[in-house]
Amino acid sequence: MKFASVRLVTHAFERLVTFYQNLSGIEPTRLADGFAEIRFEGVVLAISSEQLIRTFNAGAAIAASNRSAILEFQVEDVDAVSDRMAAAGAEIVMPTTRMPWGNLSLLLRDPDGSLANIFSKPAQ
Repeated sequence: MKFASVRLVTHAFERLVTFYQNLSGIEPTRLADGFAEIRFEGVVLAISSEQLIRTFNAGAAIAASNRSAILEFQVEDVDAVSDRMAAAGAEIVMPTTRMPWGNLSLLLRDPDGSLANIFSKPAQ
């Protein structure tokens, strides 16, 4: 089995695609109206409009209702991402902080309220 992707369902499709495009610097691949993928190394972040869920999976997912999962992105320079996302108006939940296990971590909230942890591992 291969873990292939995580999909976020949203009412504000373009706004959420733009947030993750700004965060990653990766151009989204738009596969259908209301559906895009941000193709990271090893995994895909899919973004779907709630309209598609209503059409094909009525009631299976509710947009902007995540309160348990945190999307985590490993980067080389947490401060550079923090500066870029602050300039883009992203909500910073926790500024760049050294965690007890050594990671340097920044916690953002995407436009739908999901958390994104941007982190780097300590040099070994």
